[in-house]
Amino acid sequence: MLVVEDAKALVLKLDTPARVLDSIASSRLAKIQGQEVVLVPHKLDEVRVLRNLGIRAPSPILHYYGWPGNFNPFSHQRQTSAFLTMHPKALVLNEIGTGKTASALWSADYLMNAGAVKKVLIISPLSTLERVWGDAIYKDMIHRKAVVLHGTAKRRKQRLKADVDFYIVNHDGFGIIAADAMGMFDLVIVDEAAVYRNTQSNKYKRLNKWMQANPETRLWLMTGTPTPNEPTDAWSLSQLVGNPSSPRTFGRFRDQVMYRDGMYTYLPRAGSVETVKNVLQPAVRYSREECLDLPDTMTSFRGVDLTPEQKTYHDKMMKDLIVEAAQERVTGTQITAVTEAVKLQKLVQIACGVAYNDKGENVELDCAPRIAATTELVEQVGGKVIIFVPLTGTLHMLERELSKHWTVGVINGQVPASKRNVIFHNFQNSDTPHILLAHPGTMAHGLTLTVARTIIWYGPITSNETYVQANGRIERIGKQFTSNVIHIAATKLEYAMYNRLKKKQRTQGLLLELIQAEMESNNG
Repeated sequence: MLVVEDAKALVLKLDTPARVLDSIASSRLAKIQGQEVVLVPHKLDEVRVLRNLGIRAPSPILHYYGWPGNFNPFSHQRQTSAFLTMHPKALVLNEIGTGKTASALWSADYLMNAGAVKKVLIISPLSTLERVWGDAIYKDMIHRKAVVLHGTAKRRKQRLKADVDFYIVNHDGFGIIAADAMGMFDLVIVDEAAVYRNTQSNKYKRLNKWMQANPETRLWLMTGTPTPNEPTDAWSLSQLVGNPSSPRTFGRFRDQVMYRDGMYTYLPRAGSVETVKNVLQPAVRYSREECLDLPDTMTSFRGVDLTPEQKTYHDKMMKDLIVEAAQERVTGTQITAVTEAVKLQKLVQIACGVAYNDKGENVELDCAPRIAATTELVEQVGGKVIIFVPLTGTLHMLERELSKHWTVGVINGQVPASKRNVIFHNFQNSDTPHILLAHPGTMAHGLTLTVARTIIWYGPITSNETYVQANGRIERIGKQFTSNVIHIAATKLEYAMYNRLKKKQRTQGLLLELIQAEMESNNG
């Protein structure tokens, strides 16, 4: 097979050319250098027919697409995009940190250019609406428009009427706009699709009902952990993509992948992995080990909302700081570095969900979105994870919440060295603990915890040295995978602190800069 890009055509030398000529009306016979060949337009529909005939023609996206954005796609991203353009209903099982978001957006953009897709609905976790999908479209798809469907039911439905290319909604929010979205979308992209693993959940029922009512709509399910708990988690996803080899009933599939061990307990069968692989098709899967062209470390953000309680305390403190700054401007005085550091720390405490009162006591604030985002991330990672928490009170609160789902090892200044060594050893060499919850300042230089590939920063710190050293716990010479460093943030201050840490800049003066910008904005 020869691809002639100038002519956007495929040249095929076939033993039985009639198979192609009879199946593709736009194909024709030709002679090149005395040899009889079949010429086929190199387009989506023609390639799909060729593949149905057993001829592995390449997706046109690999030859005629400009790959817009601020960076060139990695090889595995190109292949993922090529796969998606050829499959109306499919799964993307690439591991976290391999760039699934960009691959899906490039694929959707190409299909829009080809006239195969007009409008796309993206369903994703709440923490990724703006900071992952919204930012990716804004930065890398500047020729496309997007709207985030978040807020009250009225606001979501009103925004659904906007004439844009991409509509982004969270998993629970989809139920609010589902009826109004009937017949509206040519493609639905579901990020972290493992949340639909329970066919009895309202999430699954809503999406399945909607897809059945819109059978021509393309559906791409994306998750790096399709079976986070049991092999049976795969069944719901296989039903959504319509895999014909997947049993029609859950009970039958359960019997294929698990066996009964006692009255109420089921355990995985020896061949369950292969069975799951067969039903989770069509699918593309790249592990981080296979993505050799990825950088050593991938950094990203997960945005969360402040709860009303957090917002009340945060906004009051910011207003007080603005008033204080205005008064000091009149008197000619200046907030000292020590005072600024204390106020900055207080704002971080509020954002993280545990603040100290005047008596030095821990006061827990409702921070459900931040806890939910952390839980989502741990599940998405699949393997072991290190979570850095800069505040002792917050660390204990998070330990309580995460221990409901996973085994947790805690490292902070209150844990003696002998016990720390046991926790480090067990984390690196045994199944438990699954999560290492640590104050970043307690992670010793030279400590290697490479069993974890992902670090989650629950909140920012002020020390560049500590930040670099903490991230270095999962690094090693000659490692075969890309590390993920994920930052959770809710406020402008947190984002700014993380960005300075990434650039190895000091955080001193940052709060004053933000206050100054707020004052100028209010005056404007």
